[in-house]
Amino acid sequence: MILETADIRIQPGRQADFDAAIVQGLQTVIAKAKGFRGWRVVKGIESPERYLLQIEWETLENHTVDFRESPAFAEWRAIVGPFFAQPPVVEHFALVGAG
Repeated sequence: MILETADIRIQPGRQADFDAAIVQGLQTVIAKAKGFRGWRVVKGIESPERYLLQIEWETLENHTVDFRESPAFAEWRAIVGPFFAQPPVVEHFALVGAG
């Protein structure tokens, strides 16, 4: 399992619209992607324009190749991209342990 994290900063005052858009994009686009396993999105309390998105993939390539090189990636970015104040910082993590 690979965990993708995206640190997202959106334009001020657009939180309610982004809340709806990101959930829509996750449910209608990303959830259909090859290797998709689940997602979680949280938003900042002290920094209300900051969101942390976590997506679980079966393999790194499911995200970096299968999804990112597919037409679905453009569809996803069309839904959430207009809200971005700057490009998200995306990283991938491998599980070490869990409790």
